[in-house]
Amino acid sequence: MAVIRLRAPLRRLAGDTAEHAIEGTTVSELLTELERAHPALEGWILDEGGAIRRHINVFVNGETGGGDTPVGPEDRVDVLPAISGGR
Repeated sequence: MAVIRLRAPLRRLAGDTAEHAIEGTTVSELLTELERAHPALEGWILDEGGAIRRHINVFVNGETGGGDTPVGPEDRVDVLPAISGGR
């Protein structure tokens, strides 16, 4: 199974667990299953149409990924919300 790693605040919505082993062959499948397993995440990563939200960055094994990016059982998927700040 691929491993999805979440950063705060998404980690808190997923039971305060940083890593989640999920079955799937694409990033979209993994994220859909993650939301199904942790309903509090629903709408935070994927929009109503199942697309990755603009403010979410996804990396597969350190490389930028998207919904159609294939994943295998040894892959690591990092999900990071965009960070913005002021002064």
